[in-house]
Amino acid sequence: MAHTSISITDLHFAWPDGTVVVHGLDLSTGRPGRHGLVGINGSGKSTLLRLIAGRLEAQAGTIAVDGSLAYLRQDPGTEPSRPVADVLGVAPTLAALERMDAGEFYQDDVDLIGDDWDIAERTTAELSRLGLGHLTLDRPVGSLSGGELVLLSLTALLLRRPSVLLLDEPTNNLDRSARERLVDVISSWRGTLLVVSHDRALLNTMDDIAELREGVVTWYGGGYDDYEAAVAVEQDAAARAVRNAEADLRAEQRELLQTHSKLAHRRRYGQKMYDQKREPKIVMGNRKRSAEVAAGKLSGLHEGRAEAAGARLEDAESRLRDDREIHVDLPQTAVPPGRTVLIARELRAPHGRTILDLDVRGPERIGLTGPNGSGKTSLLRTVAGELQPTGGTVEVMVPIRHLPQRMDVLDESLTVADNIAAIAPEASETQRRSRLARFLFRGRAANQLAATLSGGERLRATLACLLLAEPAPQLLLLDEPTNNLDLPSIRHLVDALRSYRGALVVVSHDERFLDDLELTRRLEM
Repeated sequence: MAHTSISITDLHFAWPDGTVVVHGLDLSTGRPGRHGLVGINGSGKSTLLRLIAGRLEAQAGTIAVDGSLAYLRQDPGTEPSRPVADVLGVAPTLAALERMDAGEFYQDDVDLIGDDWDIAERTTAELSRLGLGHLTLDRPVGSLSGGELVLLSLTALLLRRPSVLLLDEPTNNLDRSARERLVDVISSWRGTLLVVSHDRALLNTMDDIAELREGVVTWYGGGYDDYEAAVAVEQDAAARAVRNAEADLRAEQRELLQTHSKLAHRRRYGQKMYDQKREPKIVMGNRKRSAEVAAGKLSGLHEGRAEAAGARLEDAESRLRDDREIHVDLPQTAVPPGRTVLIARELRAPHGRTILDLDVRGPERIGLTGPNGSGKTSLLRTVAGELQPTGGTVEVMVPIRHLPQRMDVLDESLTVADNIAAIAPEASETQRRSRLARFLFRGRAANQLAATLSGGERLRATLACLLLAEPAPQLLLLDEPTNNLDLPSIRHLVDALRSYRGALVVVSHDERFLDDLELTRRLEM
């Protein structure tokens, strides 16, 4: 494959409300290979991929892509009635081949087919490689699971044979076997790949990791484990530099204080001599001026040293990471042990093949796992009252809230603060702002439009809307909540959910996340 690369120079992009995403950013992949892009939520990773893909237009700077490009966005959605062949983009070519097989020859069909005479065979092979061999080309995509739709969208890109591939959280909604197939596909990729992901296993297959932090890209060789080790070394050095700078600043401040004390003593002594007129007036005046000049030089010297020590401390502190944590303390969500929260009997949801019998009591934490297409999402939606069951019964005895995969809880036209006001109208402005601060929306951040939020910010805002709602939820249903979170934010989310005092039912393919939640039990579907 020909040399391919991505090169970005002095890139500037801000949202219409003035929120700056990147300012003067430079990035170059340099060569074909697998490159991971990481960074804390809100750092601009997904926005950067959209800029490279041409889905957004930067205000300044240049983006050069050497080769044909394909882009898989987060959680690809599409019209539910579209057939699989339409999403794959092969329907017109297959139709042209069918006409030729029937003896009909048109020049337009030849032009349409181009080099894709083997498109039917390649489509079958790619679908099978990604575990979608069971799909028929006329099947409507609305009947697919979220994971199947991700894999189908990736298949459509691979059929185009791009030389540059951009993937934004490609393992979202994928079960374990699907993730393994995706990793196999990516491991064999020979073009230029730039992938945003929170999936440690996937990131460990990368040739290198690019970290986007405060508008600057820093490259680290190796996969995610190597990146974490390198960052840990950097942070140890930064912590030592902070301690040394703090010690230097304290020493310089002591020296400055002692200098001012000595000078004050000299001034008092000189004033005393002047008052007692023990020397001629002109001599005392000259001595006073000389002492003032010397004092000024000495004081300025130590003040300069103290300022320099302060600047060194500020520089050292700027290298320390302060990835903030979500804090949740909502006693009104508590459920007493033994209280019945949910009863489901022979519950069958639309689009699923699983029958659920489930009793939830007290602050239980239950994980629902299983392969893509088994109906986990449909069951959650049925329990939440969003879908009518096709069989069985479900009864919920406490206030309930549901976090869907696509996080479409927020009103895009409102700010984060206004979204909270809509679900908690009885709370005062001060109370709402205080509660939002627990989810890291402080000051101006609370006034950000929901439509401009990053994936991680959107989850935090959505989670805030669910937990701060009135009445407070005592049963929380979460559907793949880690999909759009970076790895530090997943740790923060775990901390937040550990402090949640209600009952929890969570669907997730993220085994590490489920382990960290310390579930009461797991149900395989």
